[in-house]
Parts: sequence; C-alpha cells; structure tokens
Amino acid sequence: MRDSLSMLSPSTTPYSAQPGFARTFEAGRLTLGLFFPIESFAGDAPLMERQAELARTAEAAGFAALWLRDVPLRDPGFGDLGQIFDPFVYLGYIAGQTSAIALATGSIVVPIRNPLHLAKAATSVDQLSQGRLLLGVASGDRPVEFPAFGVDAERRGEIFREHIDVLRQSQRTRFTALHWSGGSLAGADMIPKPFTEEVPLLVTGRSRQSMDWIARHAHGWITYPRPPRLQKMVIQEWRAAVVAQCGEIFKPFSQSLYLDLAEAPGEPPQPIHLGYRLGRSHLIALLEVLQDLGVNHVMLNLRFGQRPVPTVLEELHRHVLPRFPAITHNSQAERGLK
Repeated sequence: MRDSLSMLSPSTTPYSAQPGFARTFEAGRLTLGLFFPIESFAGDAPLMERQAELARTAEAAGFAALWLRDVPLRDPGFGDLGQIFDPFVYLGYIAGQTSAIALATGSIVVPIRNPLHLAKAATSVDQLSQGRLLLGVASGDRPVEFPAFGVDAERRGEIFREHIDVLRQSQRTRFTALHWSGGSLAGADMIPKPFTEEVPLLVTGRSRQSMDWIARHAHGWITYPRPPRLQKMVIQEWRAAVVAQCGEIFKPFSQSLYLDLAEAPGEPPQPIHLGYRLGRSHLIALLEVLQDLGVNHVMLNLRFGQRPVPTVLEELHRHVLPRFPAITHNSQAERGLK
C-alpha cells in the first residue's frame, strides 16, 4: 500500500499496469477466474463455508481472479443471493486472506449507489489489496432494488452514465468540482485515490448503453456465454467499436460460464443454465476455441456442480490451469510500478 500522502494524489501509472489487470488480461491470452461462492448449492442461499481457504487454494492453483456479485436484497424471484455479504466488505476480507489474485466485482449495481461512496469503497479496496481490484459495473436488472433505494428504474441507464462519470473523474483529479443529477461536489476531494491512475472499469452486458459508449468509457467488457459462432460475432463487434472509439488499444473481452465438471474426462458437453456439464477434455477444447475467438477471461461458476468443490479445483489445477494460467511473467518493475 502506498503511504498516506501519496494516496491523496492521483497516480500517473496507467491502469493497464495495475497488478490485478496485468494478472488477468493480455491480448491473445485466456485466463480463468472463479465466482464466489466457490461451492455448489441448491436454493438461493449458499453455505459460505471455507470460502477463504478455497480462495487461497484458487490463488495457488493459478486462477487469475476471484469474482463476486452485488446482491443487496433477497429477491425470491431471482433465486440467487450471490456471496450474501456486502461486496466491498467481503472484498476487504478476502484481500486479507490472499496476496496476488485479482479481486473483481461482477457486477456492482451503479444506479443504486451514491457515486462518491462507490468511488471511496472501490479505491479503498484497491489500495488495501495493493492494486488488485477489477471493478465490474452494471445498471441492474432486479426490479425490487430500484424503489427500495429510491431510484427511477426507467432512468437507470442515464444514472449509470452520470455515476460512472463522477466515479472516474473523482479518481483521476484533485478538488475538481463535480455535478450530477443527484448531487454536487465542490471544495472537497474524494480519497483515497486508486493504486494506479484508475481502478480498471469493466462494463457488464449493455447496461442500457450503446456499444460505442462502452468501448469509449470502459477498460473492458463482460458479457454472457454464447455458442462460439455467435460469440465470435459479438467479439468482432466489440473489437471494431474499440478501434473506432479509441484506436488500436487492448480492451479485454470476458465472459461467464457455469460449469459442472464431470468425473469422466471425455464426457461430452450437456447444456446447463448459462454453461455446460462436461469432462475436462471437452472443457479444455472449449476454452481453446474461446481463446482463438479472442476471449481474454472466463469466469467459472460452480453453483450447479455435482462433485465436491475441492476435488474439482484439484482437477482444474492439475489439468486445465496449466494451459490457461494467470499472467505472472511481468514483474512490478517491468510494468512500471514502484
């Protein structure tokens, strides 16, 4: 962690050199992440047992990132509470249990949060974890949340854009006046500043925005699994939008994938919700196809798994992760960090 005085001023180190980003993303490479809770469960509530131990196991195995959701309220209609805890509190806890793995949100519901509170929470985790936070954001899709937090659901796309602008400006500037429909800032400054110039920002889905807006304002894009032929078209659209808005710059493409890893390595794929039940040979083949298409990161969700999670992690460690390891070859000095 930087000293307190340096945390009061914006860093000049580019976000692409942030340790979490550098561990997870590189052009032409695919890495793997895991969603919390790292367990399988029925119903909407996980047990949340041994999660810190499993997080350390995932880090040692070579996973690039650990991901968690923002689920503030229990909505029976959605049937999934995520990891239950407040995401930033939980990220702080997991940061203290790990040392190198990226810590990522997938995703923070931006319109229901004050943008300065969001900026302070995110930059605090980023500093406390030595630059490991990847900030996935979204506009939200659970109708119960918007009235509960006093937000007009029909305006969430507009509010999302406003809050993202405040978030980014508050990270990159000092004592700059900021104004948005829900408030204004003058004569004060948001602290701490991020570990690098910004906390890397990854937009999830369309978040009620155009592809051009996402390509221009985000540092990467998170979307959903699709058949490879369709995903190829989406990746091509993303790459074209990035070039049109930003020129020849690398902005990663990530996707989620529910995984039920079968015991037999050769068991063929069977579709499950947003993913597959399949043996490791077919999983490796699928990941190789996705890497060739241009997917840079796949977040695995083990919720529907039928085998003990430690057994699954050991198999992934031994047979899958060596082909898609976290990116660790660059030292901090080589990335320009001090």
